[in-house]
Amino acid sequence: MKLSTKSRYGLRAIFDMAYHSGNFPAQIKDISRRQNISPRYLEQIFQDLKRAGLLKSRRGPQGGYTLARDPADITVKDVIEAAEGEVFLVACTAREKSCAANCEFDQNCVTQKIWEEANKRLNTYFSSVSLKDMCDMAREMGIEKELDHRYMYFI
Repeated sequence: MKLSTKSRYGLRAIFDMAYHSGNFPAQIKDISRRQNISPRYLEQIFQDLKRAGLLKSRRGPQGGYTLARDPADITVKDVIEAAEGEVFLVACTAREKSCAANCEFDQNCVTQKIWEEANKRLNTYFSSVSLKDMCDMAREMGIEKELDHRYMYFI
């Protein structure tokens, strides 16, 4: 299995929001600049994340995107599934088992058991890592937070 740029960039972008913006609206242009991702591509990815209930959006000068849930309640698996759909290594391990009809060894295959176990472990790991965990990792790595200048007032 190889994750597409859609899920990889989606995870980077939603992490960026959690880390740099917290509860404040994040704007595509800022995420795009920090993560070096095309703003147009981010808009497409964010539509999928919004449909999945991970993001909310608000129009206007103080608008942007916000997390729909607490960072501790959004997992890596949530983001990947919003961008890619179900995560599986081999088609015969998918819930729908699209290849089962074409495979004479379905349910009678040792390698299918290997892929199912690997898939289960991968999904368990992806489910165990939240955006909050990623933010904690970033702090431990010394990644500096960018201050949002839209909310800075000078007297």
